[in-house]
Amino acid sequence: MTLIIVIMLLFSFLLIATGHLTGVNKAAIAMFLGTIGWVVYICWGSDFVMSQHPILFAQYLTDHANNEQAIKNFIYSNIFLNYVGKAASVVMYLLATMSIIEILNNNGCFDFISEWIRTRNSKRLLWTITLAAFVLSANLDTLTTTIVMLVIMHSIIKSRRQRMLVGSAVVLAATCGGSFTVIGDPTGLILWNNGAITATDFSSFMVAPAIIAWVVPTLLIARQLPSRLDIEWVVAPYRGDDTRLNRWQRMLMLLVGIGGLWFVPTFLSITRLPAFLGALCILSVLWVVNEAFNRKLNESDQMSRRRLPRSIQYQSIQQVLFVMGTMLGMGVVFETGVLTEVADWIDKTINNLWVVGIISGFLSSLVDSLVIAVSDISLYDVWNAGDYAQDGAYWKVVAYSTAIGGCLLSVGSTSGMALMSMEHIRVGWYLKNLTLKVLFGFLLGFAVLWLEIYFFG
Repeated sequence: MTLIIVIMLLFSFLLIATGHLTGVNKAAIAMFLGTIGWVVYICWGSDFVMSQHPILFAQYLTDHANNEQAIKNFIYSNIFLNYVGKAASVVMYLLATMSIIEILNNNGCFDFISEWIRTRNSKRLLWTITLAAFVLSANLDTLTTTIVMLVIMHSIIKSRRQRMLVGSAVVLAATCGGSFTVIGDPTGLILWNNGAITATDFSSFMVAPAIIAWVVPTLLIARQLPSRLDIEWVVAPYRGDDTRLNRWQRMLMLLVGIGGLWFVPTFLSITRLPAFLGALCILSVLWVVNEAFNRKLNESDQMSRRRLPRSIQYQSIQQVLFVMGTMLGMGVVFETGVLTEVADWIDKTINNLWVVGIISGFLSSLVDSLVIAVSDISLYDVWNAGDYAQDGAYWKVVAYSTAIGGCLLSVGSTSGMALMSMEHIRVGWYLKNLTLKVLFGFLLGFAVLWLEIYFFG
C-alpha cells in the first residue's frame, strides 16, 4: 500500500507538471491525491499505525478494543484531523485575504494604481506596476494580487507582445514580494504555522534576495520594451450606481485592509492564536466598514449591479482547493514513513542544503512551487539546533528556491498559469524570452541569501 500511495504521488506530480498540455486542472489532481490517498491509507491502517505510532496507539488501546473500527477511529482522531487542522488554518487565511482583496477591488480601492501608472514611458510604467505588485503581494495573497495587477495592465496596454512582457514582470514581482513575508505566500504561511520560522527573522533574511530576484530580471525585461508603449487609457470606472465611496473612504478601506494585515504577526506573537484568526478579524472590521459606507447602496438594492471580479473568485477557489489537496496529500505520504527514508537518503548522498535548494528551484519550475515546497517541508521536523531549527537556514532556502524557481517557467506557479490563460502565452515563448533572465536573478538572489546566512545566520 505504501508503494501504491507513492505511485499516486509521483503520478500526481506528472499530471500537475503536464497540466498545460493535458488541460487537467492541478487543483483537481491535488484534491484527488488528498482524498484517495487517505482512503487507501485507512483501509490498511493497522500496518501504518503500528509502524509509525506504536506507543500512542498502545495508549489508545488501554481504553478501546483492538479491532478494525478502533484503528479507523484512532487514525481519524489522532492523525487525520491533525493534517486537516494544519491545512484548514492555511486555507482560512487565504480565504480571508482573498475576501479582503475582493472587497477592496469592488470598492475601487485599487483605482489609484491606474492613476499612478498613467504614462507612456515603458520603463516608468514597468517599474511602477511591478513595484505596486511587489508591495501589495507582500501583504496580500500573491495570486489574487497578481490577477488584480494583470487586469489593470491588460486594460491599458494594447500591444499583446508588450502585455506578455509586462505581465511576466508583474508575476515575477508579485512572487518575489510574497516570498519575503510570512503572510504573502502559502509556503511562508505553512512554515510560520509549523513553528519553523518567525516573522521578523524570516523577512530580514529574505527581503534582499527577493528584491534582487525581482529587480535584475525586470531590468533585462525593460531592455526588450520600446521607449514608448502602445497605451489606451480607459475612462475611470463609473462610481455612481456601483459604489458611493469617495476618495478618502477608499483610502480608509485600503488602510484597514492592508494595514490591518501588517498587525497579524503581532497578533500571533501576543495571543499565540493561529494567524487566520487575525486575518478573519481584519476581514470582519473591513466588512463592517464596507457595509457602513455603502449603506444607501444596500438599501436601494443596487449592490447586485456592482462589478464582481469573477476572475478573482474563480482563481481563488482553485487556489484554496489546490492548497488543501496538496497538504492532505503530502500528509498521507508522510504517514507512510517514505519521506523519512527520502530525508535519510538526501542526508547521506547530497548532504548539502544549498544543492537541495537549487534542485528544488528547478523542480518547482516543472511541477509547481507549492507542491515542491510542501514536499521539502515534510521531509524534516523542526529540530532544536542546526539548519533545521526554528529560523534555520533550510527553511529560508526552501522558501526562496521554490517561490522564485516557480517563475523559471510559466507553468511553475498558479500565478504563471493565470498569466498564460489571460494573455495566451506559450511555454516555448516564455522559455525563450524570460527563463534566462529569471534564472540570472534567481542565482544572484540565491548567492545573496548564502552570504547572509554564512555571515549572520
